[in-house]
Amino acid sequence: MSRPPSAPARRPRPPRRLPALVPTALVLAGFVAAAGSAQEPLPAPATSPALPEPPALDEPAWQGFPPRVAPGATAWPRWFAGATGLVMTRTLPAGAATMQPVDGTQLSTAAAGATWPGGVDLHLGRWFGPQQRHAVEFIYWGVYNLGGTGSVTSDAAAITAIPQAPGATFGGVPASSYLVDASGQQIARSDVVNDVEVNWIYALGDRPEFQPRDRAVSLMWLAGFRFFQVNDTLALTTVPGDPTLAPALLSVATNNDLYGGQVGAKFDWRVLPRLRFNTVPKFLIGGNAITNTTGLADRSGQQAVYADGTPVHRHETLGVFSWLGSVDTGLAWDVTDHWTLSLGYRVVGVGNIAQADGQWPSSLDSAASCPCIAAGSSTIIHGGFAGFEGRY
Repeated sequence: MSRPPSAPARRPRPPRRLPALVPTALVLAGFVAAAGSAQEPLPAPATSPALPEPPALDEPAWQGFPPRVAPGATAWPRWFAGATGLVMTRTLPAGAATMQPVDGTQLSTAAAGATWPGGVDLHLGRWFGPQQRHAVEFIYWGVYNLGGTGSVTSDAAAITAIPQAPGATFGGVPASSYLVDASGQQIARSDVVNDVEVNWIYALGDRPEFQPRDRAVSLMWLAGFRFFQVNDTLALTTVPGDPTLAPALLSVATNNDLYGGQVGAKFDWRVLPRLRFNTVPKFLIGGNAITNTTGLADRSGQQAVYADGTPVHRHETLGVFSWLGSVDTGLAWDVTDHWTLSLGYRVVGVGNIAQADGQWPSSLDSAASCPCIAAGSSTIIHGGFAGFEGRY
């Protein structure tokens, strides 16, 4: 009996191998778990101490902090400048007679009244400090050719001038030929006013252009140096009765130079959001260097001389203390934070000065006949102004 063929032998399967990463991952996981179980819990973070508050605006800055400034103060413009037009006049003393009366008519220096000429006002300044409470400003203003004319004529050539100059001659011709029996006279005035100031300004609060809307009033103090000049010039032209002679010209020029320290204030009241009423009073007591010059010549420029050949010309000086007070009152419209339009009225009173009317001579009979300077008079210079100011 035959045997069935045997089945082929089955080859054993090799054992499965885990990927190489598995044991590595298990090892790492076990290591982390062991390390985590051995580590103590971390303590809660400690609370950091609070930093000190910066000091108030009016206290010294704490070391480590920069000084505080008012909000928005650094954005304010520091420079300011402006230009203003002036129209002003002045009061005059009682006039001195320039001729003897003729038929009830007598010319005097008062006939040459003060007109209303124009002038200019310029100023420039800068604010200092983080809160901009301190400033320095420079001011110049002037009015020129303050004066008018007056005249009188006589068909009978009967005008006798005041003063006379006995013993004086014009190129050998007696001065009386010019000043006696004249046919006409004219008196003319030409006055000048100049003002120069350098002021320090201190603002008690915010600047008036940028003060809070809930604060209507602003006050600033000022102190500085001021130079103020009042110059009078009177010129008398006498037309001789002899038409072959040139007119005679007598001039009296008196100048006052005031200088010294002044104090004042600037007051602003905001009546509308961008409209301010303001007033600026100032007061000065200082020295006054006075000069007076008197001369007689004819229209051709020929100088009259005394018998000894000395020219009919005299120059005198005098030093006194004088005072000055001024007030500017007006409205300022802050069109923007950088531009302001303004208008107002200025009044300046000056005391203990000399004026040409008070120096008019009564006679010119010698080199010593001209009177010494007579001070003690006063004048008020006043008028309107309008202009603008820019800040940058």
